[in-house]
Amino acid sequence: MTQTVKLDILSDPICPWCYIGKTNLEKALAAIPDHPFVIEWHPFQLNPDMPDEGMDRREYLERKFGGKEGAVQAYAPVVEHAEKAGLSINFEDMQRTPNTLDAHRLIHWAGIEGKQNAAVDALFNAYFVEARDIGDHEVLADIADGIGMDAALVLKLLKSDADREDIRNRDAHSRQMGVNSVPTFIVANKHAVPGAQPPELWEKVIGEIKDQLNTAV
Repeated sequence: MTQTVKLDILSDPICPWCYIGKTNLEKALAAIPDHPFVIEWHPFQLNPDMPDEGMDRREYLERKFGGKEGAVQAYAPVVEHAEKAGLSINFEDMQRTPNTLDAHRLIHWAGIEGKQNAAVDALFNAYFVEARDIGDHEVLADIADGIGMDAALVLKLLKSDADREDIRNRDAHSRQMGVNSVPTFIVANKHAVPGAQPPELWEKVIGEIKDQLNTAV
């Protein structure tokens, strides 16, 4: 039986570094198809105090970065690293910055159906490529439908309080454990790897883990 190693990823679907980090990780996983990782995604809200309905993106950026110039400066390295990862982020068309609690609920429900990775991919694509409002219930139900989930059931769950408190508690627990930025990758419940690391680093980590597993056999 092949030994596996848990890779827990704390992420937020509106975090561009999380999008880049996932892309880089997956390049390494594709390069080493017999990698030992079993991946699980966990909720972390960049803006836990965001109003439920989200807010106008321009207003959000001005509040967070002190105006357009500050936002441009803050996002310059994001654009550079996204391009390096082969991604094009559609910042121009983004109208709103959503509250991501409901997106995290969708990721949680997708996980129950074994579709968590597909949900994370679809949310990143909806937000960063299609510039959709992933705080909107109809958008989330459409995303669920696109990955083979029951859209009507998801919509019903979104309109309820199902798992809202659980997501908030998991987010709070991560902060109590010292996580203050995402993405954060936790290898084997022991080693935290922060930030959007390049594929080469992940290939090195995977190689070292495989050596350790082989030695332990």
